[in-house]
Amino acid sequence: MKQISVIGSSTATPESEEYKFAYTLGKLLGEKKIAVICGGRTGIMEAVCKGVKESGGLTIGIMPSYDGSEANEFVDIKINTGMSWNRNPIVVASGELVVAVGGNYGTLSEIAYSFILGKKILGYKTHNINGIEVINSPEDVLRYI
Repeated sequence: MKQISVIGSSTATPESEEYKFAYTLGKLLGEKKIAVICGGRTGIMEAVCKGVKESGGLTIGIMPSYDGSEANEFVDIKINTGMSWNRNPIVVASGELVVAVGGNYGTLSEIAYSFILGKKILGYKTHNINGIEVINSPEDVLRYI
């Protein structure tokens, strides 16, 4: 089974363009039976997991705590690390491809780890950094899979 890492802001709201993008991306990935790995919390992570679940796919959350209590309701498998932000390299290392949607400093650190690990990074309204392939729609991601 293919695995894609999706990273982004934990503060994105359902009304935001980034949340809607991540939700639609999740639906597409779920339809293709591609497992989605993320940080398992709110915002972009919740949106992509919700889309995946609604289309019958599998979601994996790399959780910051030891008990995974902060997981969004759409996470199927919780990997409880107790590592807080230090879990970020695990999130990106676990996917064959990394998709960044919006994001702040946590996302920026995941982007840096993606470069260190030699991962292809696709970005939608995220940090403007050389090496990130800018995409404009969720469907653009499917071309790289």
